[in-house]
Amino acid sequence: MARNEMENGRREAGINKRIGFPIWIFNLIKMNLPPYQKFPELISDTIVLRNIQQDDIADLVEISFYNARPASTTEDAAEMQNKINLDYQNGSSIHWGIADKKTNKILGTLGYYRGFENGVGELGCVLKPEFRGNGLMTAAIQLAVEFGINEMGLTKIGAVTSKENAPAIQLLERLNFIKTKDLDDDEIEYLFVK
Repeated sequence: MARNEMENGRREAGINKRIGFPIWIFNLIKMNLPPYQKFPELISDTIVLRNIQQDDIADLVEISFYNARPASTTEDAAEMQNKINLDYQNGSSIHWGIADKKTNKILGTLGYYRGFENGVGELGCVLKPEFRGNGLMTAAIQLAVEFGINEMGLTKIGAVTSKENAPAIQLLERLNFIKTKDLDDDEIEYLFVK
């Protein structure tokens, strides 16, 4: 095999010629993933993305999910939050409460879930129904994307939504997420690329 063909093959396979190992490993070296010494608090004009506290749990029951299973009681929501906290400590996620900047009351949640393999973070979010349509999730996603790229070192950010969720689709597209594919179960995958 000619030298140029070999170098092209290594590039296509994702091998860094100088250091001889896959590029995704090199990307992991540059990444700054959870857990952090101090939980990151992200602030906009209207909201604060902050750590969820025990006294927030009662406000989260209607929007608490873990592995696609919804909470039905405060105890369920507390158990789910404990699992989310363990995922954070294990370095596979970061989960913020979306708090009103003036009242500190939790309005929704947002985070990166399912690990960070190959520099990709999957963003998930939910807002309590009474707070939708006010630009709060726009601000939350903008903060999370900026943190994901500039602080965590993510190179891609994915999001999945239902094909029937027109407001989420409009939000993602307005924030420069690009539809990448239709998924099973009437879902759509979007990607934000740095």
